[in-house]
Amino acid sequence: MSTPADIDRELLKSRLDEVEARIGAACERAGRERAEVTLIAVSKTHPIEAIEALAELGVSDFGESYVQEWQEKAGELEDSVRWHFIGGLQSNKARFVAGEVALIHSVDRKSLVKALARRTDEPVDVLLQVNISGEDSKGGVEPEALNDFYASVVARQELRVRGVMGMAPYAEDPEDARPYFRRLRELYEGLVAYAQHHAPQRAGELREISMGMSGDFEVAIEEGATLIRVGSALFGERNYDA
Repeated sequence: MSTPADIDRELLKSRLDEVEARIGAACERAGRERAEVTLIAVSKTHPIEAIEALAELGVSDFGESYVQEWQEKAGELEDSVRWHFIGGLQSNKARFVAGEVALIHSVDRKSLVKALARRTDEPVDVLLQVNISGEDSKGGVEPEALNDFYASVVARQELRVRGVMGMAPYAEDPEDARPYFRRLRELYEGLVAYAQHHAPQRAGELREISMGMSGDFEVAIEEGATLIRVGSALFGERNYDA
């Protein structure tokens, strides 16, 4: 893979080094191993060349939010990176991502579950999105409905529930996100206990808590995140006019 002149490889490396240092410090504070946390580089609106450069620097997981944009990038990069679909997914577009990405982070309604199950011959790995913020603008099942929703998903052998995903409300102070992340971890732990009792054969599939973004991922790690979704801290601000 080549890096064109208009991609500042040294700047990307500097940002990656800083993010890695922050991850390492957060893991140390939490008494966790660095290997317990997967960095997902959120590449939406950023060019193929920047993804290639970060991949050369050792980043293997990338997240996209729009089906068409992901398709275009995946077509060019083929199998050189591992893709996560992290945005809201319309049921009528489920066929494009089912079986084509490593993990879908945003499963939050039965119509989407049905669409995903109908479009794949192999088990699809998914996270159940939980609306921990209480904001109407964010997707996700209500916390009190999580266990019942999980039961409806694991009733389908075509889907494998790997864990949960959630987003805290935006705040200037990352500490403001802590109670939301703690809540998601508690919901995850409750879900594991529920699965062990009601679906013991599927409980071992639950492994992941996806939470934390550029501004608050250190707090998320301290509260148990296994997947963090980092965009601007790696790529810089998004250019929506590109």
